[in-house]
Amino acid sequence: QVTLLESGGGLVQAGGSLRLSCAASGRTFSDYAMGWFRQAPGKERDFVAAINWSGRSTGYADSVKGRFTISRDSAKNTVVLQMTSLKPEDTAVYYCAAVRRIGLVVTPGEYEYWGQGTQVTVSS
Repeated sequence: QVTLLESGGGLVQAGGSLRLSCAASGRTFSDYAMGWFRQAPGKERDFVAAINWSGRSTGYADSVKGRFTISRDSAKNTVVLQMTSLKPEDTAVYYCAAVRRIGLVVTPGEYEYWGQGTQVTVSS
């Protein structure tokens, strides 16, 4: 069992930045690929970013490329999503997820564990 706890959400003006953190506990963190997803009201949960077990490989949704950066700190069992140049359309609940895989995983249905989510609101 893996427990994930997100933090760092909040209200920010367009063009601003936020840093989301996801603390993992319960199993060997380095065995897991990690991902960030988001869900706006009335919409499906969408892929945002993913990172493989070693941190050497990352992937991003086209809508966030060049603005968001995913990273992991195995010593702290944490994965971070640094978000810059935020837009109102980035407003959503952001979820951290984990799956015991080596490579990148971008499909939400493949993830085994989810956090409770953190709200990000970007005002125009």
